Amino acid sequence: MNSNKEHSRYQRQISLKEFGEQGQQKLQQAKVLVVGAGGLGCPALQYLTAAGVGLIGIVDHDCVELSNLQRQILYTTEDVGRPKVEVAAKRLIALNPDTKFQTYNVRITNANALEMIKDFDLVIDGSDNFSTRYLVNDACVLLDKPLVYGAVLRFEGQVAVFNLEDKLSNIKTNYRDLFPEAPEFSLSCSEAGVLGVVPGIIGTMQATEALKVITGIGKPLINKLLTFNTLNNSFYDFDIVNSELNTVYPKTKESFKEFNYEQSCFTSVTEISKEEFDNSLKESDVLFIDVREVDELPIVNDFKHLKLPLSRLKVEWNSITANERIIVFCNSGQRSLQAVNVLRGHLSTDKVFSLKGGIAEYFLADSFK
Repeated sequence: MNSNKEHSRYQRQISLKEFGEQGQQKLQQAKVLVVGAGGLGCPALQYLTAAGVGLIGIVDHDCVELSNLQRQILYTTEDVGRPKVEVAAKRLIALNPDTKFQTYNVRITNANALEMIKDFDLVIDGSDNFSTRYLVNDACVLLDKPLVYGAVLRFEGQVAVFNLEDKLSNIKTNYRDLFPEAPEFSLSCSEAGVLGVVPGIIGTMQATEALKVITGIGKPLINKLLTFNTLNNSFYDFDIVNSELNTVYPKTKESFKEFNYEQSCFTSVTEISKEEFDNSLKESDVLFIDVREVDELPIVNDFKHLKLPLSRLKVEWNSITANERIIVFCNSGQRSLQAVNVLRGHLSTDKVFSLKGGIAEYFLADSFK
């Protein structure tokens, strides 16, 4: 330690015989990149900062929203509308001025990911969509960087450590070994919901795994997926093995920069804006389809539409005609993107569009008032 003040700050973990002064020095020399300063990223950032990690990178292009505050407790009501990375860095510096921060107020893409990740020792994935998870995973594989994965939905969360070799088995797995392809139908937290404490628990577990990897203590979740269900307090884990199905992915830095992650994750489709949606409501040749489940809010009574949940779309698509333009919507715009792919495939037409941001954002914009 450089001073008595620093020793006092970290004394509780230095006192651990498995950790000690050597572990603290490793943390001070470590550089960790956190992708996403949301539900998972907030607790991970707070605990990594408190522990004394030397340099932390924060990647997030979003601003704080009121709906974030139920689970992203790094922010306050006064922060609504401000960039997350700006607010997060300010709060974290106040927590521990010993830690340095590098902020990226941009969306991580295959155009900037390799350059962004290359100087960090470890990456924590706190993203909330499949295209970003695959992108970050592939970048870490190409750069040989350990990746701490986390995901949450409703009352459950998952944690794993990827791209780190098990010294006993000499096996190294990554996210594509767990999910060779993105699931065709999936719900986001904005659609299915999430109990506010769940990302707090999982994000803290991600920070724990990062600390173990950096300091060399304990047994990280290498080649394992750990799942925690808060409703019944059950933990279970299973081994991850190299997948023979893991074939369609970029194997060079050049192919990585050209890889279409949105298309590979069922999101490369045509979206329409709120303004375009408004204009379409005045047209007579447009069929609007609500692909949410029947009991989801908000209820839409302001315009004529067909109710056809995404879960039934594949078997009931033949009730739709391809002679008219089709606009589908859900709460956040994620399921409607998947519905567009289904309908375009079955109807052999490109006249199917998704409402960008979903009907919930449309309501928030007071468009129905």
